[in-house]
Amino acid sequence: MKNIISISELLAIAFSDGGYIPQDVIADSDIKAAAERWVIPVTGRKLMEAIAEGKYPELRQEYVAPAIALYTRLLVQPRLNAMSGVGGLTTGGGSARKAADESLRKEHHDALRSKARALLKALSEELNLKAEAFKEYNPKENILNRCCCDGGFVQVY
Repeated sequence: MKNIISISELLAIAFSDGGYIPQDVIADSDIKAAAERWVIPVTGRKLMEAIAEGKYPELRQEYVAPAIALYTRLLVQPRLNAMSGVGGLTTGGGSARKAADESLRKEHHDALRSKARALLKALSEELNLKAEAFKEYNPKENILNRCCCDGGFVQVY
């Protein structure tokens, strides 16, 4: 299955809060991993394949692409915070900027995760409200219809 969102679209959605991020920082496999881990368990594989083929462009634009974008950022942000190379794991230095301390990185990560979860929940609600409009969608496959974690409590239905 091809990716639902391009790298340039992902950067525009998920990295609109900061400076320049080169496209080669994000790999197609990062997008695929985020979709597999967080979004497909809500949409189901058949619906996601239909979206990848061009069906349901409004659902893709309003709900699926933003969720994939934010979860992809959550996945790659630690890699952006520190660089790996021959010298091991390092942080940027030698300029007027300095790496954010751990508490700020955690606060940033928590805010990204909260926004991503809200987008995923909105996607789930949209699918459930308009299930008849998406013939490939099966509400029984939506993990959020069986289990969710709100307010720190795991709820199983």
